[in-house]
Amino acid sequence: MFRQYAETKDQYPHALLMYRVGDFFETFFQDAITIARALELVLTSKDAGKDVGRIPLAGIPYHALERYCTQLVEKGFAIAICDQVEDPALAQGLVKREVTRVITPGTLLEEGMLTARQNNFLAAVVIAGNHWGLAYADVSTGEFLTTQSQDLDQLAQELMRLQPSEVLVPTNAPDLGGLLRPGQSSPHLPDCLPRQFCYTLRSQLAFETQEARQRLLQTFRLRSLEGLGCNHLPLAVRAAGGLLHYLEDTQKENPLLLQPLCTYALTEFLVLDHQTRRNLEITQTARDGTYTGSLLWALDRTVTSMGGRLLRRWLLQPLLDGTAIRDRQATIQELCDRGSLRQTLQVLLKQIYDIERLTGRAGSGTANARDLVALAESLEKLPDLAAVVASAKSSYLTALQQVPPQLDQLGQILRSHLQDNPPLSLTEGNLIRPGIDARLDSLRQQVEADQQWIAQLEVTERQRTGISNLKVGFNKTFGYYLGLSRSKADQAPDDYIRKQTLTNEERYVTLELKERESRIFNARDDLNRLEYEVFVELRQQVAAEAEAIRAVAQAIAAVDALVGLADVAVYQGYCCPEIREDRIIYVEDGRHPVVEQSLPAGFFVPNSSHLGSDRPADASLPTEAIAPDLIILTGPNASGKSCYLRQVGLIQLMAQVGSFVPARTASLGICDRIFTRVGAVDDLATGQSTFMVEMNETANILNHATPRSLVLLDEIGRGTATFDGLSIAWAVAEHLAAELQSRTIFATHYHELNELASLQPNVANYQVTVKEMPDQIIFLHQVRPGGADRSYGIEAGRLAGLPPSVIQRAKQVMAQIEQHSHIAVGLRQGTDAPEPRKRRRVKEATPIEQLDIFGRSPQSSQGLTSDGQAVYRADT
Repeated sequence: MFRQYAETKDQYPHALLMYRVGDFFETFFQDAITIARALELVLTSKDAGKDVGRIPLAGIPYHALERYCTQLVEKGFAIAICDQVEDPALAQGLVKREVTRVITPGTLLEEGMLTARQNNFLAAVVIAGNHWGLAYADVSTGEFLTTQSQDLDQLAQELMRLQPSEVLVPTNAPDLGGLLRPGQSSPHLPDCLPRQFCYTLRSQLAFETQEARQRLLQTFRLRSLEGLGCNHLPLAVRAAGGLLHYLEDTQKENPLLLQPLCTYALTEFLVLDHQTRRNLEITQTARDGTYTGSLLWALDRTVTSMGGRLLRRWLLQPLLDGTAIRDRQATIQELCDRGSLRQTLQVLLKQIYDIERLTGRAGSGTANARDLVALAESLEKLPDLAAVVASAKSSYLTALQQVPPQLDQLGQILRSHLQDNPPLSLTEGNLIRPGIDARLDSLRQQVEADQQWIAQLEVTERQRTGISNLKVGFNKTFGYYLGLSRSKADQAPDDYIRKQTLTNEERYVTLELKERESRIFNARDDLNRLEYEVFVELRQQVAAEAEAIRAVAQAIAAVDALVGLADVAVYQGYCCPEIREDRIIYVEDGRHPVVEQSLPAGFFVPNSSHLGSDRPADASLPTEAIAPDLIILTGPNASGKSCYLRQVGLIQLMAQVGSFVPARTASLGICDRIFTRVGAVDDLATGQSTFMVEMNETANILNHATPRSLVLLDEIGRGTATFDGLSIAWAVAEHLAAELQSRTIFATHYHELNELASLQPNVANYQVTVKEMPDQIIFLHQVRPGGADRSYGIEAGRLAGLPPSVIQRAKQVMAQIEQHSHIAVGLRQGTDAPEPRKRRRVKEATPIEQLDIFGRSPQSSQGLTSDGQAVYRADT
């Protein structure tokens, strides 16, 4: 047995080999030491003969394999499952064992090992110079996509978006197959790849162009790759072919069913780099990485796992196609207008299981009977869904109006064949209903007849022998027996054969009892085997319809996501934004979608935004002024500047997802990229200080932003000396306004930047207002035209709880600094001696000093809207 283990281990040197021995999966040698440490198991040893001695041993029960494998995969290990492939009772000599599957982080199928509402991607990359190809698949859902581009930074950003569980990298290294866990380095791993993922080094052969092309053609039974859209993308083809080869290696006897390869381009979607996704907190919070408090948390009202996964993908890949955006908006609008339709759909969708992953398990041969029952119950709901959306007009809803007849038939077959509550095990019977197979019914009748005979045997033998306490029992070791107390043993008939002697009992068998027992066991084995064969046929029928089932699953997921977005829109009071082809960003009374839900109703203070007019006057927008390209936003700490920045970015992102947005009204031009530079973060692992991280992110923005980009900057230049920081901030803002003309909101405490508005026609000053009281300040959280001249940092420190002596001393120091130092303003680009220019003044409808603590002016009709909100106009 140890020789068999060693020979198998030689074929999988980089995987932990789980070797089936009876009711356990055992590991030996170094693997035993590894899993004992990783799983906190007891490490023991076993004698392997005089020449070898005792070897390390650690094992797990076979029924707990999934639980322990989940822990190992989370730690970045690959696991080879070496199972018994013949019945030990029929084996002659050593039981035959083979590796039936290799479990790696990117090839998980089991429900308990996957996150229900998140994809588990396996990726493959091919790099040639500055060009690269990427393919990725979720083997649990069948999704399979590929793309090709240039700029290695884009490859890193795409991997950061996907967050793959495993990445395949071709290499010419002699020692192949090793899985590099997060943080591990290798001289064979390209520098451009982020180190937080698991990487598997693979042979170059499977990634060669001809080899990869041939594998794609054979897998999808094609004569050309033109239909897949990647015939002219050699690096994408190589990556996809290498990924398929890896799946063939790891799945062994259970080939996976992937959807036809889909080719996409990065230019089809709004680009969100990793920093922007982190700063906007799209799927998790920046502070502690939790789901609660993210944009996904605020918007996700889906009731199926499929819809949850799709909504996550939509938020990470907003659209650039106005027509596609409007299609989603039309569906949400119809669902908002028809409340009963929306609520009925939610009720029905709750009854549909994750048929994407159920189909994936059926295609791989790992689905059990309960999986197929869940699939049948879900397919039975399709006619009900079709009836509910029969009168719908929008494209996403009409996609569910027709039920493929083969799926309706498949659901009926599964329902009629499978028991309502089948066991988890597929080899212990009770899977198939009576009346399905004549052979099964005959065997069942035979077993029932023999069991009935045994059930009557106790009564018969008591009458025959006259022993009133005689009993018939069953033991796993000896089978059926006749039990007599020791005091009655001398009354046993002559045809009783003694089988076992216990302290208080003698156990016997008869020839007829053993014959009946043998018939029962043989019939039961045949019955279980036939039931399993019928079940496998059913599972294969499901696999044959995998493409149709997944098409329906995608349509259901899209409707689920849109129903959820409509639900949020109705209950949170969102509006449908107008999607334009120009550069306008106009939002009236916008709100932060996450912060608003975190506060009591009515507490969030809305603010408007207007950026990027393409012409002096736009009659369709309620404004008389030219909207700036760049806003200099000043105001105190903790007053809401960062919230306002993120609010504008999230509204733009939500609009390009197709969602309604938290605002009274909105008109938005399509952005090609959203950039954010928010907060202070060290990257000590690479030796970068807070300021260097800030400069790197700022450089990325300035090198890639276009006039159609949205740039959100918070506190540029704060990580260095005051004069250096102000100079950098001024130059960055000036470059964005004058050269790039990107739509930008620049939040800063450098009040000197307000002078830019007098030098650049497309720059405007805004401030977040406060109300000063004799002994405190009150944040009004209102963004209004005009620049602030104070930051109230000392007051913010007091609110944070700094000791009064520190606050007093800080005021004294600040007074001294203000008296003896100043920074010249009014800088003119390209001149050493700036000439002062007249600054634009903002005429206030109501002086700040007259506002109450809620930002409202005195009770008069002048300068107020019908709902009591102050109206402010900027006069130049």
